[in-house]
Amino acid sequence: MLNIVVCVKAVPEPKEAGKIRIDPATGNLMRSDVPLVLNPLDKNAMEAALGLKRNMDAHVTVISMGPPAAGDIVKECLALGADRGILLSDRAFGGADAFATAYTLARGIEKTGAFDVVFCGMSSSDGATEWVGPEMATFLNVPVVTMVNKIVEFDGSLWKVKAKVENGYRLMQVKLPAVFTVTIDLNTPKTLSFSGIIKARKKEIIQWTALDLGVGEESLGLKGSPTIVADMEAMESKREATIITGTREEKAQMLLQKLVGAGVVS
Repeated sequence: MLNIVVCVKAVPEPKEAGKIRIDPATGNLMRSDVPLVLNPLDKNAMEAALGLKRNMDAHVTVISMGPPAAGDIVKECLALGADRGILLSDRAFGGADAFATAYTLARGIEKTGAFDVVFCGMSSSDGATEWVGPEMATFLNVPVVTMVNKIVEFDGSLWKVKAKVENGYRLMQVKLPAVFTVTIDLNTPKTLSFSGIIKARKKEIIQWTALDLGVGEESLGLKGSPTIVADMEAMESKREATIITGTREEKAQMLLQKLVGAGVVS
């Protein structure tokens, strides 16, 4: 049996990102007014795992780190077809940067037991560092391929994958266990089904804390994060609009004059 782990993240709904505010006292992002959704690229990671499960004997574990509300995202993944859902939730995990997040997830993955493949989105819509996958692989001491957009061969312990690079792609053969970060081009994620939602009601979400992982708080969350945010402030974006009136020829002439004046054309 192929043991697959999918790392997913609960992120603020991108369509309502404008509601996120900055706490003037602490400088932290205030996200409580914005609903959490499954990170878009993690949907592709989920579909990659479920696609393999449909074609071979495989067991899919979903793991996420976040507040208790992130449990709804894990439940959604169970409804999509995952076999086991794990939420790493503890106040000690709060304020983690990419490094501390990768470390915590790696310790969680190790606690799940033996694994063959770890899938995760190339990046998250709220952080977009693209660091968590590679750092997680380093903590797990396994190879990693980033920006995977096609799984070419997945038979046995040697997989062949296609990954994006600037102005082209690379074809790589990787020995399992390994971590793969995926792009939106890998597949088209399937939507939730009513039967999947019903089946997910019977599945329990396992919740682990720092104590369960056996890790000291100095390595987790804000304490374990080497990245320090020195300052943060909201930027206001203002635009001025000028309406040009007149005949078609007059408007064209006026527009050309404004473009020349702005240095856009000469």
